[in-house]
Amino acid sequence: MARVCQVTGKTPVGGNKVSHSNIKTKRRFLPNLQHKRFYLAEEDKWITLKLSTEAIRTINKNGLFSVVKQLRAQGEKI
Repeated sequence: MARVCQVTGKTPVGGNKVSHSNIKTKRRFLPNLQHKRFYLAEEDKWITLKLSTEAIRTINKNGLFSVVKQLRAQGEKI
């Protein structure tokens, strides 16, 4: 799947667009994904991740190395 956050796993969800006259048509709600480059100092290399903005805040809070360690434990190749 193309539109998936690598950290949080957020994907597009479906829903309805509701007009003023209350007519409902299907639509998709896409996650706010960003391509972000980080420098991993412990391994002395740059990594590129596709992240939601919530995941960027998580990395700022917990640190990049701990998030990468969790991803590798889940089987993600980074």
